[in-house]
Amino acid sequence: MAELVGGFLMPHDPMVLTDPQAPSEAIRERIGDAYAEVARRVAELDATTLIIIGTDHYLLFGPGCLPQALIGSGDVDGPLERLPGMRRRPFPDNKALARHLVSHGHHTGIDWAVADSLTVDHSIAIPYFRVGVDANIPVIPIYLACGVEPLLPLRRAAQIGRNLKAAVESWDGDERVVVIGSGGISHWVGTDDMGRVNEQFDRRVLDLVTAGDVEKLASFSDDYILANGGNGGLEIRNFVAAMSAIGPCTGNVIAYEPVPEWITGLGFAELIPNRVTEAIPS
Repeated sequence: MAELVGGFLMPHDPMVLTDPQAPSEAIRERIGDAYAEVARRVAELDATTLIIIGTDHYLLFGPGCLPQALIGSGDVDGPLERLPGMRRRPFPDNKALARHLVSHGHHTGIDWAVADSLTVDHSIAIPYFRVGVDANIPVIPIYLACGVEPLLPLRRAAQIGRNLKAAVESWDGDERVVVIGSGGISHWVGTDDMGRVNEQFDRRVLDLVTAGDVEKLASFSDDYILANGGNGGLEIRNFVAAMSAIGPCTGNVIAYEPVPEWITGLGFAELIPNRVTEAIPS
């Protein structure tokens, strides 16, 4: 039986790679250590498949195709961009499980778009290269409409997460699945406020993650997010979906750094499922 054994939230900021010397050495080390810690914890979970939930950046989905929710259900490679240290390559996949997720969703109210051949961008590739590539863990990429209108409603992201949980748990294969919500937190992309980071907003998001309060996080309005977390803050849809896929959980913040030099508030957290334990008869 397949099981969602854990989850993580982590950034996919490409400037960590394209402008690595911009912040102080101490910040660079703490961010590098955070990525390494996530990789270590994924290894401890004995993950056999990663589901990485990323963002519909415009370079990947243009005006001719704007999916609300898409699964890479076939061959996967990437990254699409030329990023330092990340040569484009095929990723190991889990086609059987990916297609089961699609089929389950289509029969239970989630109209997945599918890509039987997908070149992923940095929102999938950076988490994968940091966490899964050394262990050669198969990956199932998912994209949600976080950046290009029409945006996926936050509560729909929660519904998708819950559907993923049910789909994984209905799979009869022996899988240990880890889900990663990729993105955020506050950043303003291509606007006059680019370079601004709102630490107060970021810490509110992480406080809700720590409490496992996905309902409150999913209640944020887009106007509130845009005003306080920027257009990049809309990526918390990926956080909501990942938390909902884990189910009742608490969060353990691994690291947080507001880094204007990398235009983003960078947050890392582990999602720890609440385990139900049976009382032992006395």
